[in-house]
Amino acid sequence: MTQSLTIRMGYPDDRAALERLATLDARPLPSEPLVVAEVDGDLWAAVSVRDGGAVADPFQPSGALVDLLQARRAQLPSTARPTPLRRVGAALRFA
Repeated sequence: MTQSLTIRMGYPDDRAALERLATLDARPLPSEPLVVAEVDGDLWAAVSVRDGGAVADPFQPSGALVDLLQARRAQLPSTARPTPLRRVGAALRFA
């Protein structure tokens, strides 16, 4: 049987499924925005675009999905992630 995998940005409607993942994984829900992995319509993993924090369903083979989401996070434009303070300070000194 073939399963369908979707990698996408999290939606506000995902909140209940994300909270379920965080409870199953015994971790706090990562900060938004999130990139999520959906298998056959069910959320199996989520990674914060801001800081890389992750939650995943420990009862599914979701470890590789977290790695995939981390790779996708790295591809997103830097504007999706906060700028480190030291870079902001450097930009202000030389502006």
